[in-house]
Amino acid sequence: MTTTTLTEHGTGTGTDHVTGPGTGAGPSRLTWALTDSWTMTRRELAHWARQPVAVVVGLAFPVMLLLMFTYLVGGGRGVAGDPTEYLVPGMLALTMAFGLESTMLAVTQDLGKGVIDRFRSLPMVPGAVLVGRSAADMLQSVAALAVMAGVGYAVGWRWHNGAAVALGAVGLLLLLRFAMLWVGIHLAMVAGRPELVQAVQILVWPVGFLSNVFASPASMPGWLGTVVEWNPMSATATAVRELFGNPGGATGSWAAEHAQLLAVLWPVAIIAVFFPLAVGKFVRLSR
Repeated sequence: MTTTTLTEHGTGTGTDHVTGPGTGAGPSRLTWALTDSWTMTRRELAHWARQPVAVVVGLAFPVMLLLMFTYLVGGGRGVAGDPTEYLVPGMLALTMAFGLESTMLAVTQDLGKGVIDRFRSLPMVPGAVLVGRSAADMLQSVAALAVMAGVGYAVGWRWHNGAAVALGAVGLLLLLRFAMLWVGIHLAMVAGRPELVQAVQILVWPVGFLSNVFASPASMPGWLGTVVEWNPMSATATAVRELFGNPGGATGSWAAEHAQLLAVLWPVAIIAVFFPLAVGKFVRLSR
């Protein structure tokens, strides 16, 4: 078994060890893959300790949006019932689109600094880099959801269908994040440079705001309401509102009536497209 100590100049994980399969008897390839992926995940988590301000800002930004739309702008337009209970689940869905720029920047910086090239010279499973990056991002997303749910509870939001159903809603939110994550990783590798990430990140805003996060499609012009209802983020927002027992601003359309189905199908379709694209792009970069 070969053990190589990985030290990144400037990003420092000198205590990490990346192991690769030997030629003799030993752990299976799956064990090596899990070990290497966990090493890469720890590498990404170590960045949090060195960049606490970036982590705090990432958690605070959606909270500020929630408070702004709750107390200043006014969310939940066109909804019967408590507008806060409509707005908070929508903001939870929108939060799953925020923070992708940090993942995209990390990928492009690794490419620009030659870190990926150094990884390729080590006896490690190639996909561990992407798995580690995505695992760290998902852990951060769980933290973001916990913070947002706590703030939502403080401003009056409640769920009404029990803890098990609420966990199902959280699962749909994280599924959306996982899908968005692979879009971000692929676009980051296509962009290639950190300075292009901001331009690509702008694409998140139309997807986020052209949705039913802040207002019911029933309050919009007919054509716009139809577009909004078929937005993947709208499907997840409507589905989690149903699971939380919050008002959903239902319009009676097929998309609204089958929101939970679409909240699964949309992310699965996005993953089916962008996961192989991201992996293929990474493999080509590795040659």
